[in-house]
Amino acid sequence: MATKPRTKAETLAWLRTIAGELSTQTLKRLEDTLPWYGDMPPSRRSAVGLVAQAGISSFIAWFEDPRSTPWIAADVFGAAPRELLRSVSLQQTLQLIRVTVEVVEERVRDGGEPLREAILLYSREIAFAAADVYARAAEARGLWDARLEALVVDSILSGEYDDELPSRIAALGWHGHGEVAVLVGTAPKQLDVDHVRRAARHMHADVLIGVQGNRLVLVIGRSDPLGQEPEETIGTAPALTFMEIATQLEPHFGPGHLVLGHEVPNLVDASKSAKAALAGFAVARSWRHAPRPVHADDLLPERALAGDPLARATLVHRIYRPLQAHSTELLTTLWSYLDNGRSLEATARELFVHPNTVRYRLKRVSDVIGWDATGAREALILQAALIIGSMSDHEHQPRRRPS
Repeated sequence: MATKPRTKAETLAWLRTIAGELSTQTLKRLEDTLPWYGDMPPSRRSAVGLVAQAGISSFIAWFEDPRSTPWIAADVFGAAPRELLRSVSLQQTLQLIRVTVEVVEERVRDGGEPLREAILLYSREIAFAAADVYARAAEARGLWDARLEALVVDSILSGEYDDELPSRIAALGWHGHGEVAVLVGTAPKQLDVDHVRRAARHMHADVLIGVQGNRLVLVIGRSDPLGQEPEETIGTAPALTFMEIATQLEPHFGPGHLVLGHEVPNLVDASKSAKAALAGFAVARSWRHAPRPVHADDLLPERALAGDPLARATLVHRIYRPLQAHSTELLTTLWSYLDNGRSLEATARELFVHPNTVRYRLKRVSDVIGWDATGAREALILQAALIIGSMSDHEHQPRRRPS
């Protein structure tokens, strides 16, 4: 004789009586089938158990009247503490849903076709609700990361560091190691930050991205320190220089000048590179044929004329002082060569030496400071260094007291 099917009221009453049993069986199944659940601390396991129990209870309420409580599926996750969302992934949440549904289906197998259909429909609603919870969390996280990144870049540009900066950088997932350089250019109309990051990762680099008005600022760090190639990259192309990285990133900027600050040892010193890049960006238009990108040090004369103290100090300490300390002969030869329009013969006549001697001394100058006086642009940089250096000498000379 066929069993008379239960009415909906009878089914609801039956479900309420076995709700506790379903919760217990679900928790046991979770522990038996999901290794990550057993590895969780007791407080987290308890929170997961609350979610499972809330899911079963809300299903019973939903089964009673699906139309009156459309919010109830999403409300299941309200039983969990906020930190659970950070420790349980979406994949694990879906595994939790699957196990719970399996337990309920097995237990209510004889509950009739309407009940089985309700379980399938409700499990779908729960899965969508879980995806919605994680999507909103990811969106909020993305907005927070963007604000945090803007704050970090602003701190680097201003040079105002505090004790929290390293933790903020770590929170952004910064993978840079060692050397850092700052690249400044015009922001494009549409900036795809993910595309920029992918391009940087392809070159074994990481970037912090900041948009300030119409300027786009990239803080670039190598993922692998220069000269310390990881095992998997042995035999591949050598690490790119920052100028090569900047050249590859150039298409992501808007039209206009693109200036790369000098390389610094670590992220803490990035403000020095940023100041050089920003100062260079402000005066880059004064160099008619400036390359894109251009190194900030190639704009030292323009920066010094604009009153950049860092440029003046760089010209003095990297060019004038080393030559002065190395040999007054080299300094005198360079002065004469530049004053005579870069003519070897005129310089030789003034110094009463052979032109080959002038040529040899200029090569020595290049060896000492790294700039070649025979090039037009580098000659301008060297002449600016000599002028500012000599002015600095006069400023530091002790003044005689009037008699």
